[in-house]
Amino acid sequence: QAQLVESGGGLVQAGGSLRLACVASGLPRSRNRMGWFRQAPGKEREFVAAISWTGGSPYYGDSVKGRFTISKDNAKNTVYLQMNSLKSEDTAIYYCAGGWTASSTTTYASSYDYWGQGTQVTVSS
Repeated sequence: QAQLVESGGGLVQAGGSLRLACVASGLPRSRNRMGWFRQAPGKEREFVAAISWTGGSPYYGDSVKGRFTISKDNAKNTVYLQMNSLKSEDTAIYYCAGGWTASSTTTYASSYDYWGQGTQVTVSS
């Protein structure tokens, strides 16, 4: 049974930092990519970042480039999202996702078929 479990969300002041973690268990080996998405109330799910288990450059959404960093620890089956210089507009539920994606489809939520339960990130201004 595949499972993705996120942790690390919370309340932080604007300008602060948080690190999210996603532990993947039972994920089929064919799922080459892990991504982070977020969804704020009343808004569509937004791509944040993605990384391949096997290497290559990570992907970032335009709104987080230069502030967020995605990384992985293959030995621990864990993907991290380091979030710095947080803004109030970063407030959302953050979801970890796993899927098989090509370069052209990495930013689409529909490319991922395994999802975590989400973790709330709230940035106060």
